[in-house]
Amino acid sequence: MAKGYNRPSGGGGQQGGMMNQLKRLQEQMEAAQAQLALETVTASVGGGAVKITMTGDQHCKAVEIDPEMLKDADSEMLQDLILSAVNMALDQSRKLQEERMGPLSGGLSGLGF
Repeated sequence: MAKGYNRPSGGGGQQGGMMNQLKRLQEQMEAAQAQLALETVTASVGGGAVKITMTGDQHCKAVEIDPEMLKDADSEMLQDLILSAVNMALDQSRKLQEERMGPLSGGLSGLGF
């Protein structure tokens, strides 16, 4: 039999600790993602003519169009306003996600990832 064949490998306790840290981090990330699904951002364009409400996990929850906007019946302007509001809401939602998840992803670098 070779020397050291049945010896436990060194650092076994460190691996267990790292696995526990990873598990905690995963639980924290899942909790943060669940919270993001509940939080909303609202983007408003055209002086409030169009409002888009979106969750922190980028699901559109509401589109509000001021009825006065429909009286003019300028479909191109309305389309531009909706597009602008959706993109603004997405940007705000991504920023919210980065704020909530950023500290957790920083924990991965401490674990060697």
